[in-house]
Amino acid sequence: MRAIFLLAILVLPVSPLFAEAEAYRREIELKPLLKTQVDSAGKPIVYPTGCAEVTAVHVILPPGAQTGWHKHPVPCFAYILEGELDVQLASGETKTLKAGEAYAESVDVMHNGVNKGDAPVKLVMFAAGTCGQPYAVKPPAPAEAKPTEK
Repeated sequence: MRAIFLLAILVLPVSPLFAEAEAYRREIELKPLLKTQVDSAGKPIVYPTGCAEVTAVHVILPPGAQTGWHKHPVPCFAYILEGELDVQLASGETKTLKAGEAYAESVDVMHNGVNKGDAPVKLVMFAAGTCGQPYAVKPPAPAEAKPTEK
């Protein structure tokens, strides 16, 4: 009976959660940081079509700095290396991201990152974009007021 149990364990397929770890040698340590099908706004992650381009950037926000309001037209993923970042969404909601956390940024949602701390916030961001297209865009400038007719 014990032999059948051991055989069943060896024959069962590897769980999808651990399948990636099986691709590496045993001395390689993998720590899952993020596995999601939706972005931070709860929308499904959809990759753009066309010429694929992946961009990785190291971002440093000094104390008191803000990213400025912007949105990502493509899926972006961030890992907070140091500090704490408050991400304000256009809806008024604020999410706090801390060192050691991974994050699927919201797509096509205006947001602003704010460092309210006394030390720099350091993060790495990866964008799954399209060749020749930006991974971040500013909001459109407000229309100039038209002179009133007299």
